[in-house]
Amino acid sequence: MTGTAADRALERAARRWTQDPRSAQQLREHYGIERELAQRLREASAQERKALYAGTYDELFSKIPHHPQLRRRDSRERAAQVHRELHFLAPLLTRETTMLEIGAGDLALSRRLAQMVKQVHAIDVASEIAAHERATENLHIYLTDGGGLPLPERSIDLAYSNQLIEHLHPEDAREHLREVFRVLAPGGRYLCVTPNALSGPWDISRMFSSTPTGLHLREYSNRELAGLLEESGFERVRAVVPGRARGHELPAWVFTTPEWMLGALPIRARRAVLKGPWRKPLSSVRLLAAKPGLRRTRR
Repeated sequence: MTGTAADRALERAARRWTQDPRSAQQLREHYGIERELAQRLREASAQERKALYAGTYDELFSKIPHHPQLRRRDSRERAAQVHRELHFLAPLLTRETTMLEIGAGDLALSRRLAQMVKQVHAIDVASEIAAHERATENLHIYLTDGGGLPLPERSIDLAYSNQLIEHLHPEDAREHLREVFRVLAPGGRYLCVTPNALSGPWDISRMFSSTPTGLHLREYSNRELAGLLEESGFERVRAVVPGRARGHELPAWVFTTPEWMLGALPIRARRAVLKGPWRKPLSSVRLLAAKPGLRRTRR
């Protein structure tokens, strides 16, 4: 295959897998920079990572001005993504909910949620994304080092993260879950959405490798994430799946059982199975877990 043909194949793969319209040169540039930054995080100590997380993402966005997260800001595609996220979140919300979005990015979702609930706390490490955003009366914005959550214990009714936990070092992922558990009120819940490792990788390395070597430092299956949630003290771990009018909660074993069987297959056989009806359900992990205790009521 010639260089030109290789470029065309790479561009077709990017459009097919992630609807990414960039050129082969931009994709390779992105992959090289992201892989280098990811390796830096993988090799850093726990203390070093606290200083590295924010700088890593600021460096990523400054070096890659064509990064999809920057390009899609205020676009129709972003509005559609917010709509899809609200589809899962709306049944969990009331006007009295105090909400936490971790990895809030451009704050498009947090601003929409602030119109629906009592308070929203939005947290991110990348100042480049939220640089021009402003807090409002019921929307509070925090830039952190990727370590602890700057909120008091038992202050949150519903925590939410989408495409976050896979960006954390596995050691930090456990600390993250403990911190979410700490800030949740008794009976409070955490909806964690992340790409499914069985059908990955889902970072830029998807076009170049069979394992995540970019800033997805660890991808998880439903089975793996459910185990981490329970290890951190959560209970009633449920899978949330799409429905026409709303998301539906199902026992986690609906996904963990087929995952266990798929995980035992050779990678080629697994990928063949995932081209069938299990492809869409196993592209993402959406787990909803509760902190033990009665849900608090407000007057």
